[in-house]
Amino acid sequence: MANPLLQYGYLQLLDLLTTLAFLLHGVQEGNPVVRIAMALLPHPIWGLVAVKCAALGLGIYCWWNAKFRLLDRVNLMFAVLIAWNLVALILGTVFHNRLA
Repeated sequence: MANPLLQYGYLQLLDLLTTLAFLLHGVQEGNPVVRIAMALLPHPIWGLVAVKCAALGLGIYCWWNAKFRLLDRVNLMFAVLIAWNLVALILGTVFHNRLA
């Protein structure tokens, strides 16, 4: 099985990319912490990247302290979230194209 920290980092990257896809389609960020970070920094993408860097720091902390079970649970949650984001993006695009 792959290293849970590597999985975590990969899932954080995928979450960043799906969030960017939503933003490019005019959908606002749903997480209030990310929304605040995006508003406080000079460019919204910097806020998003700052939150993802903080999340990576938490992942490294968990890995360093052998919290592998916690990392596995968070990885599962992010995998489900990313799958949901992709389904929402695809359905949103399909419905938008049908209305156009």
